[in-house]
Amino acid sequence: MSPQEEPAKLEAMRSDLKKEANALKLDFAQLKSGGFIKQTQKNLFTIRLRCPAGLLTSAQLRAASEIAEKYGRGEVHISVRQSVEIPYVHYQNFDAVTAALKAVNWSGASCGPRIRVPGACAGCTYNPNGVADSQRLALDIDRRFFGMATGHHKFKISAAGCPIDCPRSRGADLGFQGEVGPRLEAALCTGCELCVKACQEKALVMADRLPVRDDSKCNYCGDCIKACPVDAMVAARKGWLVRAGGKHGKHPLYSYEVANFVSQDDALTLVEKTMDWYKSNAEGRERLGATFARLGVGKYISEVIEPMGLEAIITVEQRRRFWAGGNFYV
Repeated sequence: MSPQEEPAKLEAMRSDLKKEANALKLDFAQLKSGGFIKQTQKNLFTIRLRCPAGLLTSAQLRAASEIAEKYGRGEVHISVRQSVEIPYVHYQNFDAVTAALKAVNWSGASCGPRIRVPGACAGCTYNPNGVADSQRLALDIDRRFFGMATGHHKFKISAAGCPIDCPRSRGADLGFQGEVGPRLEAALCTGCELCVKACQEKALVMADRLPVRDDSKCNYCGDCIKACPVDAMVAARKGWLVRAGGKHGKHPLYSYEVANFVSQDDALTLVEKTMDWYKSNAEGRERLGATFARLGVGKYISEVIEPMGLEAIITVEQRRRFWAGGNFYV
């Protein structure tokens, strides 16, 4: 298909869907808000299921399989954001599917201009790399904010248990990444240098048989703490690095680091205040990152982060320790 033909085909598809919606007397937009997403195939929908933090019970997994076999085509799709989706479900089976989901305490996920189901890694629950409980944070966010209307566009939240950032918090509208600030108990240190060797950021060097930290290079991963055999390197503080303004899509954006060492309670408050700011400052179907591009991320920091008394990240130099590489069209 040529670039000239593509807009015409998309418009034809929209027209066909509108005709189908009118014929069936169904509001496709309303159905989508509850996780029932219209497919290109006539009368068929994909059901996106709510999987906060990527957690499911074995009973829910069995139910997904049974629903797919009975009402779909025996297929289950795992989305890139940890949702389970059952495609090829006829609209006449919606009531039966909803009842089957309710029996295992399950429901559809939100779509459209709402807060989506938060994603998360295993965090410190059983992952040895984890330094923060990303599962708990994501579940708390889901309970308080899931499905909240934004008035503008979708809003995605992600929680990563450590700086490896498997859940891609850098690409979320609001991302949380666990971090731990190390401190040396010099009296316990044997000068073995294992912490220096473990630090991939080259933030530690030996001086007078003790590791000395260049804090501007430390990204608070905690590897030095894990490597110390005598517990001389300890956690001075823990919390969440907060990023805001990221997104994927046709024109992806990397988020800004905006706050350091945010507590669990403050993280939940920050979601609420960020949503209030976004609703008030965004225009049309802007994502949060587009609002930053128009107004400047400094406005968000001065009106949300700083009034909360959080440890704000303001300058490029402060963000450099969390550097990202790649093709930036320089």
